[in-house]
Order: sequence, then C-alpha cells, then structure tokens
Amino acid sequence: MIRFFLSSAAALAMTAAAQAEQVFPARLGGHAYLPAFTLVAPPADAPRDAWTSGKFNGPARNDKPMSVMGDVGAAYGKHPTGISLPFLGQPVQGMSGFAMNRAEDGSVFTLTDNGFGTKANSPDALLFFHRMKPDFESGKVERVGTVFLRDPDRKVPFRIAYEGTDSRYLTGADFDPESIQYLDGEIWIGDEFGPFIIRATEDGRILSVHQTMLDGEKLRGPDTPGVVVPAVAGKDFRVQRSGGYEGMALQPGTNLLWGMLEKPLLGEDGKPEGSFLRVITFDTGKGEWTGDSYRFRLAEGATAIGDFNFIDATRALVIERDNGEGDISLECKTDDKSACYPLPAKVKNIVLVDTAKVDGEGYIHRIGSINLLDIQDPDGKAILTTQADRDLSGKFTFPFFTIEDVMRLDDTHIMVANDNNLPFSGGREIGKAANNEFILLEVADFLAAK
Repeated sequence: MIRFFLSSAAALAMTAAAQAEQVFPARLGGHAYLPAFTLVAPPADAPRDAWTSGKFNGPARNDKPMSVMGDVGAAYGKHPTGISLPFLGQPVQGMSGFAMNRAEDGSVFTLTDNGFGTKANSPDALLFFHRMKPDFESGKVERVGTVFLRDPDRKVPFRIAYEGTDSRYLTGADFDPESIQYLDGEIWIGDEFGPFIIRATEDGRILSVHQTMLDGEKLRGPDTPGVVVPAVAGKDFRVQRSGGYEGMALQPGTNLLWGMLEKPLLGEDGKPEGSFLRVITFDTGKGEWTGDSYRFRLAEGATAIGDFNFIDATRALVIERDNGEGDISLECKTDDKSACYPLPAKVKNIVLVDTAKVDGEGYIHRIGSINLLDIQDPDGKAILTTQADRDLSGKFTFPFFTIEDVMRLDDTHIMVANDNNLPFSGGREIGKAANNEFILLEVADFLAAK
C-alpha cells in the first residue's frame, strides 16, 4: 500500500517539470473513419425496448424515431449535429478504448460506452464491444463483429435495468464501459460508474464484477449503486461523476491491470485533491487488488485522460486532454456562438510514461509527448477537412472533445481514435456530427524515447 502527501513546493516543481518535457513530432501516416450514423441491430432475444434507443434524452420518454435533433450542448454553442434521436437500433458510437492484444484475425478490440452519457438517459442503450479493422489505404473501417454484454448468471451485484428479462442484457443504466483489454480469451472492462472492473467471456457473458479498493477502502462515485441523495462529495463518494476508469492498461509479463481514473479524486472538502490522477493495480490471476497505487501528473490545461496502454514491459501511452472541441482559430469572440467554438480544443496530447520510474511522491515518470493538434501531413493523407479560419496546408489536427483510444502498432506507428458521443459531439465542422475517426501516426522518435 502506498500513501502520498504532496507539499505545495513539490507540486509546483512537478508541474514545471511536466511543462518542460520534450514534445516529439508526429506525422500522419493514414486516416480512416466509420461514419457517424452507423447503427447495429440488437440481438434477437433482446427486449423490444432496445430496438429503439435514445428515447429518454428529454423530460419524458419519446417513442417517435428521428424526431429530436441532437446538438453539442449549451456550453459548446448548442450547434445541431444533423442527426436526430431516437434511433432505430443501437448506435455504434463512442470508441472508448483499444485493447493492447489483438484477436487472432488481427482485428482490434474496442468498445462503445454507456450510450448517451448518463445513467438516466441510457436505459435503452445496450452495452457492447467490437472487433474492428481500419484500412488506411481505402479510408474505411470494417466492423468485423459486435458482442453484447449480458448477465445470465447474475454476477452483477445490483439490480440491472433489464433485471426481469430472460436475456439480461446490460445497458447504460448499469455500467459505463470506457476501457477494454483482451487476455487469454477473456475480456476485461473498466467502468466509470462504480468504478468497477468487469471480467467477461469473449462472447459477452459476465464472469465477475470487482469494486475498486484504494488504501483498504471502497471507492465510490455519485452513480455507484448504494450511493443515494443526499450524498456529500468527498465524504459519501470520492470519484467524480464520469471520473472512473477511462484508461486501463494491461502490463505485459505481469498481467496486472493498471486502472487510471479519468479525473482527480475528491478530498474531504469536496474539491479535487490535486492536478493528478490515481492509478490502481489489479491482479487478473488472483482477481483482487494489489494494494499498490500511483499518480499520473496532468499537464497544464489538461483536465482528464482518454486511454492508457502499455507498449512494452514498463512504458505506456496515455491520452490527456482538456474539455475543448473544435479548431482554436474559430474561438468565439462575441455572444453569438452560432458559427464559432466557445470552448475550442487546446490540450490534446499523447504522453509516454515509464511505470518503472516512480518518484518519492508516487508520480509515474513522464518521458515526453506528442501534440494531436499539431500533426504534420506533408503527403496529404487526411481524408476529412477541418473547419478553420487559418491555413492548415500540410497540417492535420484532431480537435475532438473526447479522444479515447491509443495503441502501439509497431516500432514506428501508433493508432489513435475518438469517441464521437453520437449525436452530441462535433469537432471537425460546426453543425456536423463527428465521425468515428482512426488515425495512423508515424512517431518513431517518440516510441524510442526512454
């Protein structure tokens, strides 16, 4: 068990060190996407309710398909996205994590998150993961297969939305799956609501659910089953809403899961305990927490992380980001937000860390980073344009709110993808829903850094 207490002077010194880290160049090697409006049919034995999803995104249930236009929300200018709810079927949206290990056919395991963003609006959003094959020559992404999560053996320790059904499929009212790993024919998923770690078979049957333990105590969030109103932030729960396992890396050789919380924990005063994220390790062989924990230091302006994956025995990639969306050249200057971005993207990084190097305060060593808002594209590999009030010739940017997928492909390339939050996010163009984009980046120097 590791406990850390950080002085103000030490915190300032570490922040300065993070700001001074080396920024490596990145070159676009390929670009592919799955269209935003991609839907999949539920399993034949799923409840009829699941055949229309997104019925609960307003003040009352809405059963009329495609009747309410999606938009990016008031904080982002309330721009329409061109896609309306409810959907006939389930949206293949929100690529929220890449597994380090691939399937036998070479396809990549990725997953869709809880549906529409909250427990309240996602009881008709089924939970599932996919195997996908992006083709950077054609620019298309093949969805090889989709597997729906279900709990026929009643391993989930609380009432699920489809409790009374025979099939017992899981929904976004039960979990918010945000990270995925594949190990020895089984799927491990990091959830944000509990936060929980979920173990499942390759065909989606739940095997076990593990509540997070830190320093001998259960970690809870405002959406953890059993936390009821009135609940006091910092006392009744310490995990922020949407602050659970956004990243969960599988360490080669040890088979330890390194679960990284998306946002800082809350202190007893109900405020974030600092500009760092907790990293907690879980032993997949024993099915229990190791008792060890670490800290990941956020760069200035970063508010959360998006994914976490090892590239060798100790080094790993972490996506860190702000809450911005859209090109900074279109930042709003007036109260009229119809043709601008109130919160443009400013911090979208891939950070390389070494988990074998931990300082006296428990901080994992940051080696360097690449800037996803400043990617070189001299060969014109980009197949989608970014709306901007500046010259982006030879440049490529990835200005999405939630960038949630990163993995190493070989010694010189990584692959990155976004969560498009269908139908609630844009980023490329004002008034147009973001697609599920996959980008191939040439970053040889970055991957070789120690």
